[in-house]
Amino acid sequence: MSGIAHHFVKRSLDAARETYDSGSFAGDGDDKLFGHPYAVGTALVITSILWFFAMAAIQYVYGGIVATLTMIETPTATAFEIHDPAQADQADAPLLSADEKKSNTTKPELFCVKNKPITSKIRTTIKHLVAEAGPWSRFRGMQVFLVYHFAHQLVLQMFTALFGNAMIPSVFAAVCTAFSLCRLQMLWTHVVISAPSEKKWYRRYPTFEQGKKIILPTIVRTLAEQLTIYVPVTLIYAFGLEGYALASTDFGNLSPMQQKSVMLACLAVVLSGIVTGIFVLLPTNVTLKRVQASLLPEEYDTIIPFDRTFGGKVEPEVVGGKGVVSMLDAWKTFGWAARLRLIALYAKIFAIQVATCIFFVLLAVFEVRMINGDYVLY
Repeated sequence: MSGIAHHFVKRSLDAARETYDSGSFAGDGDDKLFGHPYAVGTALVITSILWFFAMAAIQYVYGGIVATLTMIETPTATAFEIHDPAQADQADAPLLSADEKKSNTTKPELFCVKNKPITSKIRTTIKHLVAEAGPWSRFRGMQVFLVYHFAHQLVLQMFTALFGNAMIPSVFAAVCTAFSLCRLQMLWTHVVISAPSEKKWYRRYPTFEQGKKIILPTIVRTLAEQLTIYVPVTLIYAFGLEGYALASTDFGNLSPMQQKSVMLACLAVVLSGIVTGIFVLLPTNVTLKRVQASLLPEEYDTIIPFDRTFGGKVEPEVVGGKGVVSMLDAWKTFGWAARLRLIALYAKIFAIQVATCIFFVLLAVFEVRMINGDYVLY
């Protein structure tokens, strides 16, 4: 999503620059607020930094923390008793014998009503986090996140230099990187889903035995991620769209029929990314997170309701069980209501990111126009 947003910003700024080149926004010298040529550049740099941090915060808080909690939450239920109205001394109550009334009073009806999930809305999730762990809980796990991504980039570069950057070698490098850092990635999940703890995050590092249990779901999730990337890329080259992506082919010089074909090809590329993302990447990501959550040590409570037994499918190791949910059970116990809730969350995140990009593009254009109406910074 961040890549798409970056493309929107870049293209919008290019369009603004072309507009200034054409003189549409050129004004008199009196329209300038500042005459120094670096004023525009300074304003755009500051705006770009603010845009970067805004997009990063949206992706981390909503796409990371809220999405992870959505993947592992187990909705709770409230139980209450309802007695038969016939037991009451009401005029319209059915006539019952003394024996029937006595038997009915000993057997009240028990009803269970499912509570609305905490993660049903972004606002309720954040409100719950703040109530349980304080205002900075929005960024919980940030230290682990930064360490993980720094290590990920370092290790990935090492494997890429070793295997090469072609498609198949790069996939192999991604799998090896994920395998090497699977325990660190699971640590982030444990920190995010657990209640506040006095123990430092680096003292909660998972054991090698725990790491062995997430190797397979980690590899499967990494392969799904690579598939989601390379399927659209392959279609781009198959349809010959790379020239348009690199701005080396003029779309306007094509005939109407050719333009229609290019637009349909672009639609196919976008749909391939959406389909693989929903039906391939999302299930494997949910499965990995739930398997990781099942390995959360008993000494840590979760910050949201979470069934550690996954409906009785997981038995602790102390009683002879494996102590971890299987990949199949991890996905099967994630019901359709939760799946739709997660997809809706991703749709909201995308909408928020697009709105944020539009805001910063308009802000950048406004700054350039107000600071120096007839000057263009190259």
